[in-house]
Order: sequence, then C-alpha cells, then structure tokens
Amino acid sequence: MISKTVIQQLIDKLGKDNVVNETEDLLVLGYDATPGLHHTPDVVVYPTSTEDVQAALQLARAAGLPITPRGSGSGLSGGSIPAKGGMVLCLNRMDNILEIDEENLTVTAQAGVITLDLANAVLARGLFYPPDPASQKISTIGGNVMEDAGGLRCLKYGVTGDYVMALKCVLPDGSIITTGGKSVKDVAGYSFKDLLISSEGTLAIITEITFRLIPPPQTNQTMLAYFDNIETAGKAVSEIIAAKIIPSTMEIMDKTTINCVEDYVKIGLPRETAALLLIEVDGHPAVVAEESAGVQKVLKQVKATEIHIAANKEEALDLATARRMALSAMARVSPSTLMEDATVPRSCMAQTFAEIERLAAKYDLIVGTFGHAGDGNLHPTVLCDERDTDQMKRAHAFFDDLYTKVLEWGGTVSGEHGIGIAKKEYLARQVGPGGVAVMKRIKKAFDPDGVLNPGKIFFDDQES
Repeated sequence: MISKTVIQQLIDKLGKDNVVNETEDLLVLGYDATPGLHHTPDVVVYPTSTEDVQAALQLARAAGLPITPRGSGSGLSGGSIPAKGGMVLCLNRMDNILEIDEENLTVTAQAGVITLDLANAVLARGLFYPPDPASQKISTIGGNVMEDAGGLRCLKYGVTGDYVMALKCVLPDGSIITTGGKSVKDVAGYSFKDLLISSEGTLAIITEITFRLIPPPQTNQTMLAYFDNIETAGKAVSEIIAAKIIPSTMEIMDKTTINCVEDYVKIGLPRETAALLLIEVDGHPAVVAEESAGVQKVLKQVKATEIHIAANKEEALDLATARRMALSAMARVSPSTLMEDATVPRSCMAQTFAEIERLAAKYDLIVGTFGHAGDGNLHPTVLCDERDTDQMKRAHAFFDDLYTKVLEWGGTVSGEHGIGIAKKEYLARQVGPGGVAVMKRIKKAFDPDGVLNPGKIFFDDQES
C-alpha cells in the first residue's frame, strides 16, 4: 500500500493533475489489450519531461515501488500491465515532436507521440516514416520501440527498430543517458540502442527517440486477390517472393476474418471466398508497373479465383483500412479475442494455415486468421469469452500446440507483439535455459534491484 507521504511527494514534483491514485481510476490502468490479464497499480503518474520521469523513478525506488512504463495500453502481451503493482509511469502526455531535421532526414520526438501523428507530420514535410502498426492511430512511438512493433509495410521496409537512430532514457538508478545519434554510421562501443529496442521497459524508461526517415515512394498500386482455399493463398505468397518481387504490403485474411470485417466496414468483400491477399507495390512508376504485372502473373499461375486492382487512392486506402480493422471487427462479434503473432519462414505458410485449421477443429474453436503474409507473421485469433473457463482452457491449449509446431518449423513465438506476461513460457521454449540465463544477466546489470517492469519476458527465479 502506497503511503500518503509518497503521494504528496509525487504531487509536489509532478503536479496534482499528473498523479492518479483513486481506486476507480487505477482499475482501468491495470489492463492492456490482452484478454484475461489485469493487475491494479498503487499509483499512476503522467510525466511530461525526462526530468519528471527521473523524479518519479527516484521517488518510487525510495518507496520500494515496482515501476511499469505505459503508453496507450494497446499492447497484446501484457507488457504494460503492472504485474507487481506499484507505480505505472504513463508516458502519453509526453507528446511533443521536438524536431524534424530535413537535412539529416531524421525526426526526434517524445515517447508519447502517437505513431500516425508522427508519420503525418513528417509526410507534410515530404518525408516518410514507414513503420505502420495496425494500432497506429492510438499507439505511441515509445511503445512501438519497446515492443519493436511491425505493421503492414514490414515486408519491404522493416520494423520500428530499423528506424531508431538515438534514444534518450532514464536508467533504474535515475541516471539519464543518450545512446546513438544522427550519424548514419556509428559503431563506437556497445550498441545500447539496439539492446533497449524490444526490451519492453525492463531495462530503462525511454523518453525521447530519434528516427531516420526516407523519401516517400512516388506511386503505388494496390491489388486484391481471392482464393478458394487458404493453402493456395499461402503458395501465392511464396511464389511472389520467389519471383524476386518484394511488395510493400502483402496481407492475408481468412474467411472468418473477411466476414467479420465486411460486417463492420461494408466495402463489398466476397463473403464466400476462403482467403484474400491484399498486395501493394510502391516506388518509381516504371518499377510499380513492372512489379504489379509480375504479381498478377503469379496470381494467375496459382489460380487465384479473382484479381481486383484498386481504381484510385481512395479505394486503396479503404482496402488497407479494412485490413487494419480486422481485430476490431472480430471484437464486435465475440466478448473476447485471444490473438497471437506466430511467425514462420515464408515457405511454411501453407502448412501453418493447415495446422491452424486442424487445431481449431480439434479444440472446437472459432479462429480467424489474418496477418502479414509476406513476412510469415500470422495473427490467429480465437473468438472466445474469457468468462468461460473451459473455452479459455481450450484456447490456450490451441496456442500451446500451434507454437510447438511453429518452433519445429524454425519460427518464432513473437514477430511484433513482444513477450510480456503472456508468452514467457513460449519464449523459454524458443531460446532455452541458456538464452533465458543470459537475458537475466543483462537485466541484472541494468536493473540490479529488479524494479523496472518486473514479471515480464521471463519467469522470476521464484516462479520458475
């Protein structure tokens, strides 16, 4: 239980409006977007500067409070849930874009800036920030870095971490460091920047980020391809890559997802088709024309039932928006949605879909699958009710079996959602005891007292 003295010290340092400790307010800040996980914090603070973060962290340490960083709470693995109670550091009021440097092609912003706001701000200056997680309208760039978030354009442009050039952060002892910079080449010393990316707030609190930017593509072409079975759609993905065409986007939706999305957005998606691929190529007009023709050739060779070319930018945007709404659309028809991000080598796509269908039947579950087909990152989503204990047991057994196969095929238990609370056991299977031991040693070096985001990524010694 947090003392009134500590609450008053936080108010004195950060201001009354930036400190929350009423029970009803704390309850809603104990969730993220992961079903079945909730822990109530003792206090939530809203810093507006790096110095505020430093002050809050120092007060929390003095009071013996665990510290959990949080952005918009859109995570899908429990990473921002205060597993041990204590203080939640909610960074979404640190929402200033500090600099757009057109000469060096960089942008520097506080951790609480919304992803889409950052992308739109640099686009207005003729620059392009490619990472585009489906949650881009609400997720923060700090959360994106902490999870190394992906998105629809990962296939061609990579994930968030590929664009991070520098980080300012507060270490558990309260010291402030900056790692990286605007230099395109920098191999001086340990690459702390790369270690902090995807560390899920367990090593430091990131407060400012500098991203590299690139020129935007001159044009693009968006296509939809329909298939009478999902295995053929998986084969199409492999064949397009084998043809040495790298689309900017290659997304897949199965029949369950298609119907949920069509119920929601009503843009005329074919309800009877088994699967669809949303494909976009971009770049120089001549390259786009050549790659579009190449993609269509492959789709015809594998016998896609229909190929539809977006007539204009508005239609292309509608199609991409429909894909981004997949999880929201499924959430409308089920009390809970349990979504994972199993990722496999692209050559294993077809057999992964077959395994998902087999396991859904085995455990009597409704599963909608969508995801980033071009990089093998799939989001099988169980439509369920977390109040139904038996159904949730079957849902977790479904994923347990699926990840066993994913790891057998050389895949990974997370392509973009992180480990958090939800996937600690799966990670231990993937990296083995030696891998977990190394991670724990790194954690101990940064955070010897274990105060930053405890209970995440790997089991504590008393849990294992």
